This record gives sequence, C-alpha cells and structure tokens, in this order.
Amino acid sequence: MSENGNGKKYISHHILPTAANLLGLCFVILSVIKVMKLGAQTIIDELVAITIVIFLVASIFSYASIRSRAREEFYERIADIVFLSGLGLMTLMAIVIVFEII
Repeated sequence: MSENGNGKKYISHHILPTAANLLGLCFVILSVIKVMKLGAQTIIDELVAITIVIFLVASIFSYASIRSRAREEFYERIADIVFLSGLGLMTLMAIVIVFEII
C-alpha cells in the first residue's frame, strides 16, 4: 500500500482503480446475462445494477479522498465500506449466476 512519511496507508489509491475495473466487469456481466437469457434474469439484472451503483459510489468517494485535504480519512472510510459491500454483493451475484447455470 502507498504510505506517506508518517506511515499512514492510503487505501483510496487502490480502491479507485479496482472499483473502476469491477464497474466495467459488471457491465460485461450484464451484457452476458442478457445474451444468455437465464431464468432468474430479473434477479441477476437487479443485483448487477445495484453492484454497478455501489462501485460507482466507491469510486467517487475514493476520488474525493484523494483530492480532499480536510476530510480525506472520512471519504476513504466511506469508500472502503462501500467497496467491501460491493465485493460482498458481487459474490452473492456470482453464487446466483452459478446456481442458475447449473
């Protein structure tokens, strides 16, 4: 992780590119789901849409943390929590997709 001279870790520098990549991956998953026409398509569509919004919010707060001097820790904490909830939802989404395919 990136650190400054005080030993403080900057998680936002990692959250921003990772959340942006996962946001793009969600759009790919949404496209694949539309092409496959799975039975639980509406549930998966809703999960993907929520995950897209969550990763977008994580990206915004991560960027705000990098740009802000006064509230960087606050924004970074929000970005971290939102990012982890997005990962959890993405895991749930993957489980639903796997059970639908099998």
